[in-house]
Amino acid sequence: MRFDPWNPEFIAHPYDAYDELRRERPVSFFEPTGQWLIARHADVNALLRDRRLGRSYLHVATHQEFGRPDDPEFQDPFWRVVRAGMLDVEPPVHTRLRRLVSKAFTPRMVEALRPKVARIAGELVEAFVERGGGDLIAEVAEPLPVTVIAEMLGVPEADRHLLRPWSADICGMYELNPSVEAQHTAVRAAQEFSDYLVGLARSRRADPGDDLISALALVADEGDRLTEEELVGTCVLLLNAGHEATVNVTGNGWWSLFRNPAELERLRADHGLLPTAIEELMRWDTPLQMFERWVLEDISVGGVDIPRGTEVALLFGSANRDPEVFADPDRLDVSRADNPHISFGAGIHFCLGAPLARIELAESFGALLRRAPKMELVAEPSWGPGYVIRGLRSLDVTV
Repeated sequence: MRFDPWNPEFIAHPYDAYDELRRERPVSFFEPTGQWLIARHADVNALLRDRRLGRSYLHVATHQEFGRPDDPEFQDPFWRVVRAGMLDVEPPVHTRLRRLVSKAFTPRMVEALRPKVARIAGELVEAFVERGGGDLIAEVAEPLPVTVIAEMLGVPEADRHLLRPWSADICGMYELNPSVEAQHTAVRAAQEFSDYLVGLARSRRADPGDDLISALALVADEGDRLTEEELVGTCVLLLNAGHEATVNVTGNGWWSLFRNPAELERLRADHGLLPTAIEELMRWDTPLQMFERWVLEDISVGGVDIPRGTEVALLFGSANRDPEVFADPDRLDVSRADNPHISFGAGIHFCLGAPLARIELAESFGALLRRAPKMELVAEPSWGPGYVIRGLRSLDVTV
């Protein structure tokens, strides 16, 4: 099967197509999206760090100069939110935002969350076991990061049911050639979430609490502070990036273990393998299959010239299975020690929330291994329609 990101069969198993790309066309133009596909680990890793590329081009050129149409007016609420966060901006704006956010979202603050994460994961798993199982994604994987992020931000419990739908709808805009309906849905979700966060941020500026929104509202560096839009954009990014990735690593990861029963038994027999197992599960079936970059200056990749103004699609899923980097890359090995996967990205856009994600995954998987040591799959799951952010619709198990 060839690269076909809208084909359900490809979404279910893209790795044979990736293998063909790496061997025969490691740098190739994909006409349906007008992007250059980059398939090899060395190239993906290098381009993530190359400052001749950017997540955006608007700091150096207009849409017209890059041969692109203006954003449709109806998308304005979406882009106002997204471009106020770190993900879709470049230095010097990115440098300033990351510096300010890092002052509030510190490693010490993240590590201090571990007992809270362990408590939430334990409660979710305990309830799941008492019910005899169910949909692991809906009942454990999804509530954990939403609850953690909600508590971290200080979102009242009565409002937390809003977060997951907002996150899923906003992330629909990041799929390849999203439908007009998906675009309108993302815009609506971005506007609703923004309006909600503005209210929270204003109340916290006036009456700070012990939460991240208060910390972000008050953080300053030589008199520089986050604007209200930047604070909102940062919170939206924390929810979307932290939530979608953790949910799908959990679902994809358990499905990977069920498909590799010998490795699952190794992990059940030795919980000390959990740290390497989590890294391996992120490598073997990463939820973020593709990350896009704009070419800001002419570049050459693998002997192929790629001109300024075009877009590259960095295939994380392919890079993580590259035999030039990983021994026996198609084999799941929960004890794999040498594992330079790029599921968290690289360079200046390396995932700020990676330490928190690892804590959530360790506590979630650990709680399930301890409390549900005989967990079994009820039925083979189906994949959701997304390719860029790729995950299961559900994962039904019995304990």
